[in-house]
Amino acid sequence: MDEAYSFLVNKIGISDSVIVACSGGPDSMALLSLIVRIKNDIGLNVIVAHVNHGVRVESESEKDFVHDYCMSHDLIFEYMKIDEISSDNFECEARNLRYSFFDRLALKYNCRYVLTAHHGDDLMETILMRIVRGSSLKGYSGFSRVSSRGSYMIIRPLIHMTKDEILDYDRNNDISYVVDKTNFLDVHTRNRYRKYVLPDLKHEDINVHDRFLKFSETLSLYNNFVDRYVDSIIDSVFIDGILHISKLLEYDRLVILRVINRMFDSYYGDSIYLINDKHVDLVYSVLFSSHPNSFVYLPGGVRGVRSYDLFRLMVCENVLPYDIELSGNVVLPNGKSIQMVKKTSVNDNNVIRLSSTDVVLPLRVRSRLSGDRMFVKGMDGSRKLKDIFIDCKVPAFDRDVWPIVVDSCDNIVWVPGLKKSKFDRNIDENCDIILRYY
Repeated sequence: MDEAYSFLVNKIGISDSVIVACSGGPDSMALLSLIVRIKNDIGLNVIVAHVNHGVRVESESEKDFVHDYCMSHDLIFEYMKIDEISSDNFECEARNLRYSFFDRLALKYNCRYVLTAHHGDDLMETILMRIVRGSSLKGYSGFSRVSSRGSYMIIRPLIHMTKDEILDYDRNNDISYVVDKTNFLDVHTRNRYRKYVLPDLKHEDINVHDRFLKFSETLSLYNNFVDRYVDSIIDSVFIDGILHISKLLEYDRLVILRVINRMFDSYYGDSIYLINDKHVDLVYSVLFSSHPNSFVYLPGGVRGVRSYDLFRLMVCENVLPYDIELSGNVVLPNGKSIQMVKKTSVNDNNVIRLSSTDVVLPLRVRSRLSGDRMFVKGMDGSRKLKDIFIDCKVPAFDRDVWPIVVDSCDNIVWVPGLKKSKFDRNIDENCDIILRYY
């Protein structure tokens, strides 16, 4: 913690205003206690930003805990409650809302710095998850100690520390904190990495977090170099939202992929979390295709359309029906995939377990048909697919492209991400087919 103290004292000026993101957990309370120490030593105007995500009953008491700490240490307390997340990607949308909150506070208090309590273990988890999921060069680097966000800098002063070191600091300095029990549930991907993957890595090398930090910093250097080069050519290949293919294909693959990412950033904005590397690869394949007129479906009701030498993104107006036999890994018209896997501990609506004795092979994935009905697991009788879409609040423009998994008798066995059928086997039952939607 002494290293973090020195770094912040050298970085932040006397009488500066800083925002500290604080959940009340052990990491953010360790950071907040460090800032109080610096405030007393050099003088700071400290604003504590607390966000209630509205998903746990303990959230109100956690708000009171952070508020009381602020009052006893002469800190400004700012609070935001997230009433509802409309996206199916809770973590990403919640992150966007948090940072919009920080944006408003930075403007309100004229702050140049926002401090978060991300540490070395967080960095390792982020890098590993992105390697497994797929990402860009920037994404694989995780996050840096200091990054720019418009008018202010985001500082993560605890990035050199492990979770255990932070807990030791709290214990040795009698720092109180609250515990979010959802951090221990296996249903969350990050928790599984934290509980099962990181301990093995630390067993191999107790300082493995330093290796990941070096990896992150190295990738960031390469990423920044590529970004500067793309900055110098982007205006000649990406004009008014349109890619000029023949010009773009003069460059190396790395540059082409980065330009495609820039196009996605420009079009999707805060919804960029919908995009991953397989979508970039889809567009890349279209650019190199021998077909002068072609298209691909992308997340959010978007279609990438090639017309001779031009490629652009646009909202889908008419979606063509599709019917694809399932085998291995299938990239779907909505930009997502269905993959056959050997095993998984996940048991939500993004995974289904089937037995070939219950269904007629081969399985197919198709677009919806008029009159589609499904025997939903745990319910009596069948339900109209249309009603399932309505109950699950699927936007109208997504319904025509939403994947429907059927067997060869056209029995609906699964509506990925939404509902499983009566054919789904429980996790402790025998099955020989496991499908994952991602």
